[in-house]
Amino acid sequence: MPVKNRFAERHDEITAWRRDFHQHPEILFETYRTAEIVADKLRAFGCDEVVEGIGRTGVVGVIRGKADTSGRVIGLRADMDALPIHEQTGAPHASKTAGAMHACGHDGHTAMLLGAAKYLAETRNFDGTCVVIFQPAEEGGGGGKEMCDDGLMDRWGIQEVYGMHNWPGKPVGSFSIRSGPFFAATDEFDIEFQGVGGHAAKPHDTVDTTVMAAHAVTALQTIASRNADPVDQIVVSVTSFQTSSQAFNVIPQGVHLRGTVRTLSAGMRALAERRIRAICEGVATTFGGTVEVHYHRNYPVMSNHDEQTDFAAEVARAVSGECAEAPQVMGGEDFAYMLEARPGAYILVGNGDTAMVHHPEYDFNDATIPAGCSWWAEVVERRMPAA
Repeated sequence: MPVKNRFAERHDEITAWRRDFHQHPEILFETYRTAEIVADKLRAFGCDEVVEGIGRTGVVGVIRGKADTSGRVIGLRADMDALPIHEQTGAPHASKTAGAMHACGHDGHTAMLLGAAKYLAETRNFDGTCVVIFQPAEEGGGGGKEMCDDGLMDRWGIQEVYGMHNWPGKPVGSFSIRSGPFFAATDEFDIEFQGVGGHAAKPHDTVDTTVMAAHAVTALQTIASRNADPVDQIVVSVTSFQTSSQAFNVIPQGVHLRGTVRTLSAGMRALAERRIRAICEGVATTFGGTVEVHYHRNYPVMSNHDEQTDFAAEVARAVSGECAEAPQVMGGEDFAYMLEARPGAYILVGNGDTAMVHHPEYDFNDATIPAGCSWWAEVVERRMPAA
C-alpha cells in the first residue's frame, strides 16, 4: 500500500503548518506557542481527549477507534523543540527568532504527526486507542523522561510506543531501522585539575595544570584504543579546555576540561566512567596536583524492541516498498526513556539531499510529509485492525 491519497491531497496544508512552526522556533521546554497550536488543532480535529502540560509543555491527544474490542493502546511520539542555532537557509519561511532555528526537523515531525492525527480522528478505522504525543525538550532537556515521570504511559495505558526522525542523505520517503541498540547513551563530564600557579618563567615553583590536563586529554583517548573491546563502540571527546588564566606569562592554578562520552551498552558506559576517573586521578597524582571528576549520566542507550522493529519495518515496506537496515548512531535520542518504559520502535525516514541536522543550512524537506504521515497512520491501522 503506497502513500495514502489523503496525505497527498493535504500536502499543502500540512506543509503550511510545518513552515509556520519553522518560522517560530522554541527551545527546550519553552515550546508554549507550538504546544498551544498543537492542542488547538487536536481539539479541532475532534480528538476524544486533549491534555496540555504533560512534561511541563508536552501535549497528549487521545483518538479512539470505531471499536475497542482489542483493548490495545498505541502511542505515537513527535518532538517539538528547536535548537539555539542562527539559521542560514535563506528560505522564505526562515526563523524569525534570532539565535534559534528548527535545525533538526522537529517542525516536520510535529506537522506529520498532526496530519496523521487529523486523518485518524476522521476515519477511526481501527480497533483500539491511539495516543499522539507531542514532546518538548528532546535537544538536551530530557523532555521524554519528564513526560514519562508525569505518568504518560500509565495515565493512558499505553502498551507500545513508536517514534520517527527524518534523516538527510537518504532518499525522500525511504525508511531504515534496526533492532536493539540504535542511538547512543550521551554522558557528559566536567574535570577540574588544581595545581600551584605561578610565573611562566619559574615553572619549577609551580604544579603546572596545563601540562597535567594536556596529558589527561591524550590519556583519555586510550579508553577507546586500549580499554574498550574493539567491536563495542565508544566515543570519548574532550570538547573544552579552559585555564584559570589567559595571560601569556602565567601558569594557571586550575584547568577545567569538559566533554562527552557516547556508548551503546551498559557495560561500556560503566567502563568509560570508571576509566575517566582513574586516568584523571592518576595524572593528577603523577604531576603533584589534585582533580575532581564530575560524570553526568544523560540520555541512556536507545534500544528498539525486536517485535516492534519488525512490525515498523513491515509498515515502512508497505508505504515505500522497502526498509533498509540502519547503522548505529552515536548521537543521542531521548525517545530512549519511552522505550525503557514500554516496548516500541524508532524509525528513520529519508529527508533527501539536504544539509545534515544541527547545521545552520538544514531545512526539513516537505516532500517527506506524505510518507511520514502515511507511516504513522498505517502503524495504527495495521497494529489495531478494524473488525
